[in-house]
Parts: sequence; structure tokens; C-alpha cells
Amino acid sequence: MKILIADDDPVSRCALAAVLRGSGFEVLEAADGSQAWEILQDGHSPQLVILDWMMPGLNGLQVCRKVRGLETARPPYLIVLTSRDSKSDVLEALEAGADEFLSKPFDPMELRARIQVGKRLVSLQNTVADRVQELQAALDQVRTLQGILPICSYCKKIRNDQDYWQQVEQYIASNTGATFTHGICPECWGKHVVPQLDAMKHREEPE
Repeated sequence: MKILIADDDPVSRCALAAVLRGSGFEVLEAADGSQAWEILQDGHSPQLVILDWMMPGLNGLQVCRKVRGLETARPPYLIVLTSRDSKSDVLEALEAGADEFLSKPFDPMELRARIQVGKRLVSLQNTVADRVQELQAALDQVRTLQGILPICSYCKKIRNDQDYWQQVEQYIASNTGATFTHGICPECWGKHVVPQLDAMKHREEPE
């Protein structure tokens, strides 16, 4: 999993990167908040982010606010890292959209623990987003079936989007994933099956 680190202090940024790479993470680095914001606007940006509070350009909380303003089903997990540790500072960071608050100098064990929490939440969030996408796709298929469908007046085949004619059950199965079991309705039983049974009986009767 990728993690983005944004810190204008190269020593602090290097120390963070070393701990995270040692834990098996792929690390991207940004030297300030503006660079971090540029990276986070990419649809494939990391979902775990560590932001220093005090940075030139955009500070960590400004980046948090901008990120929370994005419309996305997979928002990143934001950790604010700072030497400010008063209760009001913590509240300000959380109100800006941070998920976690980590004090400088950071403790490697605490950092790993908080990253693991973020990793679990991101994984759960991605699972939910995948299910929502699947449900939306199913709803789209249902809407397609509820629309006006071109159907042959004689053989009852349906024309699909590729202008190819399919049996009704084939069309529904390809658009919804449904499977079919075949039976005989009462009307068709009387119209088709009963005459066939009668004909078989007559053939079996001795002359």
C-alpha cells in the first residue's frame, strides 16, 4: 500500500519514510502542502497520508480541508503530524478533516499502530465502495430492462445493443446474471401438451 508523506523538514520526512518503508509500505514524498495537494487530486493517489501541520504554501490543515472537499467514494486517511499538542490543537485538526493526530517527535511504534488502524479503515472503505459500484451496476441493468425493448412479434427474440437478436432468457441472463429453470404454464399445458398426450394415447390404443 502507498503512503504519502508531506513535510518541509527533510530530516523528519526521511525518518518517517525510513520507518514506513521498513514496515513494507511504498512511500511518496512531498516537500510542502502545495505539492501534496497536487498529488492528492490524482484519482490514483495514496489513501494513507501523513501531513505536517506547519508547511510553506498550504499547511497540513489546509490540505485536509481541500481533500475533504473532493467528491470521492474512497477518501484518504489523513494523519496530521505536529509538535503542537494542546487539546485545542487536536480539536482544530480533527475539525479540519484529519483522522488522526500524531505529535512530534513521533514514536515509531505509535506511528506503525496508527498506520495499521488507517490501513484497516481504508480496506473496509474500499470494500464498501466496491459493493456500492456492484449495486449501481445492477440497478443500471434493471433500468435497462425496464425500458422499451425491441422484441420480434413472431419469435419473441429481443434485439440487444449490438443489434443482435437473442432469446428472451439469453438477453436477461447476459444483462442481469440471472439463470432460468423451464416449466410449462397452464395455458401452454392445455394448448400444446394435452393434445400431444392425447395423440400418443390414440397411437398406443389397439385397433
